Amino acid sequence: MMLLSKWLIILFGVFIITAGVIMLFKPLKAREILRKAGSTNLINYGEITIRLLIAIAIILYADLSKYPDALNILGWFMLVTALILYVVPRKLHHYFSLQCAEILKPLYFRLLSPFSFLFGSVVIYSVI
Repeated sequence: MMLLSKWLIILFGVFIITAGVIMLFKPLKAREILRKAGSTNLINYGEITIRLLIAIAIILYADLSKYPDALNILGWFMLVTALILYVVPRKLHHYFSLQCAEILKPLYFRLLSPFSFLFGSVVIYSVI
């Protein structure tokens, strides 16, 4: 179980770094992806379920990581927000993502991308 948790966390870090690459080089695509959050039942509940599984993996592996307190906080934050999103109406979740996409212009995605690189790298480093 711990090995599976570790690999889920590493894949999560790679996903975050990949999101940063898209934000930097294809900010319009990143904006388009953000607009799709919560748009269908499959996307909405698929996204939340993946978030929930990653959160559980982070919580399970936290004590074996380089930053146990930070990973525990991250894991519990992700778990609680996933559970909240399960009960929030899908249309409200989609509306929120559309509003965020309007606010986040392509330049803002590019400016935020280094934080995605950093966060994904720290997540991976914490478990290897």
